[in-house]
Amino acid sequence: MKRIYGLLLVAALLLSACDGNKGASQKKGSSGKTLEMLVVADRNVYNGSTKQLIDTIFRQPQVGLPQVEPMFDVVNIPTSSFQNTEMFRVHRNVMICDVKADNPNKAYFHKDQWSAPQVVFEFAASDRAHLDSLIEHYAPQVIEAMHQADYRRIEKAFRGTLGYELVEKIEKQFNFRLTVSGEFEMAHPLNPSPDFAWIRKEAKDFGLGVLVHVADYKDADVFQEEKILNHLDTLMRRHVPGPAPDSYMGTQRSTEFYTRVVDFNDCKYAVETRGCWRLFGDFMGGPFVCYTLLDPSGSRIITLVGYVFCPRFNKRDYLMQVDGICHSLKFISE
Repeated sequence: MKRIYGLLLVAALLLSACDGNKGASQKKGSSGKTLEMLVVADRNVYNGSTKQLIDTIFRQPQVGLPQVEPMFDVVNIPTSSFQNTEMFRVHRNVMICDVKADNPNKAYFHKDQWSAPQVVFEFAASDRAHLDSLIEHYAPQVIEAMHQADYRRIEKAFRGTLGYELVEKIEKQFNFRLTVSGEFEMAHPLNPSPDFAWIRKEAKDFGLGVLVHVADYKDADVFQEEKILNHLDTLMRRHVPGPAPDSYMGTQRSTEFYTRVVDFNDCKYAVETRGCWRLFGDFMGGPFVCYTLLDPSGSRIITLVGYVFCPRFNKRDYLMQVDGICHSLKFISE
């Protein structure tokens, strides 16, 4: 299964776009839970085929999780409530469905319109049929932009509790920066090496981690899914032990993996892989997201792996946290 879309397509494909990003740092912080999407539509609009279409697209199962969780939590409010309540207008992810006979059947994109980070998609349709067509056509851009808004929110939150020492260690070791909360620590891997680092946060009911690996770029085969999975198995077995003697981390090959080409910061090429990991020699597992990146110089392959262990609760939002750490990657100028 492949879903290929990029944030760059948002501005290119929308018929009309408005950028409210000027002065975003002075705007009120956006509200909303992780991966929560606010649909502004009156009851006569948010029903029937339109509601079914929105649910089918935006509440489809998030790929790569061990149990079914929706891609977004969709919350509907009427237009009057949105217009009259600041709490709703500053929500991070907003989709406005406006149906009037004289509407131009256009889609509008607003970035950081009333808060930051925020994305607002406005569909101005003359009737329900045109609205459904607009939603279906621009759904990939909506999904990508709202994911990016959540990544920005996570990075902003982590900057407020930044683990300076950990960030400096990563920067010194790899010459790039990751934004990481002070709740994370540098773990001690097996077989330490200058090309690998392991960041993790261990709590009572869950564990989060990010694996970092850098290698010289040799050929494009490194971006093939099987090569990526084999590389992960090698890294995990060599560096990431489990709690039981002789146990180690690896990919769960009995589950499905999802791979797609993505736009990723300043990288020349990037592939995202999602699936599940397990411990060999013990009973633990969970979801992971991996980014295989060709750096801006074209000389290094960077592997970033965010993983979650959370047997008692849903995992989507935790995975988004480590995904956000991966997306905070910033390269240091020479």
